[in-house]
Amino acid sequence: MPYIKIKSFPKDAETKKKVVEAINQVFLEHWGCPAEAISISLEEVKPENWAEVEKNEVAPNADKMLIQNGVKKY
Repeated sequence: MPYIKIKSFPKDAETKKKVVEAINQVFLEHWGCPAEAISISLEEVKPENWAEVEKNEVAPNADKMLIQNGVKKY
């Protein structure tokens, strides 16, 4: 706890590392959990396959989205 799953368009290794490190730091500072409790995965999805992510993962979880398409829902 927590397990953070990220899906995104492909990026270079340095960008992915910076993003994952920043997310990790946010959870350490604000979630109050130890580093050993954090797991983060990053799955790259080709732009031409993104519609499947929207259909199969985003849309069915719309009620759980805190930010969706740049719009804050809180």
